[in-house]
Amino acid sequence: MTDHGPSKPHHLGRQAAIWILKIAVSTVLLYLVLRRNFGPTVIAARNASIPWLLAALAVFFVQILVSAWRWGLLVHAQGIAMPFGALLNSYLVATFFNNFLPSNIGGDVIRIRDSARRAGSTTIAATVVLFDRGIGLLGLGFVAATGATVAAWISPTMGPIGPGVLWVGLAAVVAIAGWAILVPQGVVRLLSPARRLHPEWFDERLERLYAALARFRQSPAALGGGFCGSLSVQVLLVMFYAAIARGLHMEVPVWHLAIVVPLSFVVLMLPISVNGLGLREATFVLYLTRLGVPAASATALSLTSYGLIALFSTSGAIAYLIRPAAARRPQTSVG
Repeated sequence: MTDHGPSKPHHLGRQAAIWILKIAVSTVLLYLVLRRNFGPTVIAARNASIPWLLAALAVFFVQILVSAWRWGLLVHAQGIAMPFGALLNSYLVATFFNNFLPSNIGGDVIRIRDSARRAGSTTIAATVVLFDRGIGLLGLGFVAATGATVAAWISPTMGPIGPGVLWVGLAAVVAIAGWAILVPQGVVRLLSPARRLHPEWFDERLERLYAALARFRQSPAALGGGFCGSLSVQVLLVMFYAAIARGLHMEVPVWHLAIVVPLSFVVLMLPISVNGLGLREATFVLYLTRLGVPAASATALSLTSYGLIALFSTSGAIAYLIRPAAARRPQTSVG
């Protein structure tokens, strides 16, 4: 019998090294951001307007509702029966996991698990969540590019990223998504080399992936509605940050928030920090200080938004606890 013992300590050691590096990155970035601005940042947060912060929380809740609805359009396009209440519960739980686990993909695992129970296939559920992410990225890019275009037209101060770069990036994402939907066999061919690891297992999942992509091609209304939902989500997130900025008595043009907010979410996709701590704050400081916003105010905006999102996401823990016991049990693999 082959001894696989040495590989497990090696894997654990590598994981430990990765998390040590992430903690170090977050710590260093937070130190650099706060070392000269800690006092003013605390004062700015303490002087925040509670009504505006409550308004921001209300806006965030609306964007959660729209996000769950958007995901539901894609779920139903695959013929999966999942009522809105279940979609919302899953999205709330996913939000909790995203904010309280040391990874920003934990929520996707929850959504895949929940929808796979109803789809009878983890592959189909994962494809839906991946497309939901992709459509979200399209909306994010469109709002950022539009904000940069407006800023270039009417703002005396240009941000660090011009509209041309953002429109090109958006076009690239659209091209990739369009190719995946229109030529699903191309996606299957691209992934087919992996079948050499386990031909039967991969063949079954590639077949399900092809079928899921084909269903999306046959559901343009769901994709169009999903994109409109994505635009709404991104606009609501900009409004969320705008309400916090007002609560912190900051004057930041909304078109610049329409750039830096999506940009911060893109930066958070980089797996180099713990839940984006430090990275998010550095992004806001680097962008907003170029517009004349004090570094302390930019830091307060970032940290306050993170705190409010974390506060709201605790509702996901409640949503998880009120689930039926069967829904909380680990899922049996369904392929």
